[in-house]
Amino acid sequence: MYVFGDEKIISGDSAKVWAVWSEVERFPEWDPREMENRLHGPFAPGTSGYSKQRGNPGGPYTITAVEPGRMWTAESPLPGGKLTIDHGLEPIRDGKIRVWKRYEVRGPLILLFRLYYGRKVRRALAGTFTALEQEAAQR
Repeated sequence: MYVFGDEKIISGDSAKVWAVWSEVERFPEWDPREMENRLHGPFAPGTSGYSKQRGNPGGPYTITAVEPGRMWTAESPLPGGKLTIDHGLEPIRDGKIRVWKRYEVRGPLILLFRLYYGRKVRRALAGTFTALEQEAAQR
């Protein structure tokens, strides 16, 4: 297993941040990493979707958990394994919110994620968190 991710403290209203982060089909409108994201049903556990990030291969995913206003998880199949991505937010004080993403890779592609995708994603997450903050401020 290989785990990586990042977090950032942003400013805003946690309900608005959650609204932006749980509207996955609109990710390409504000997240500089996203090219395409679509769900084949409601934003709820068991719903499948498709996601494509810039510079990375796209693929299917399934929402496996949702804690409204707090966290959601998506899982994607990998050859011989899977990728699990947790998206979280936690109001901390005075309009500040800790947002985070945690990636867990299982299977034979761990080395590829450790040497290439993990670094690339970690570098891009700061931009994603900043864009999330800006989009929530506009709503």
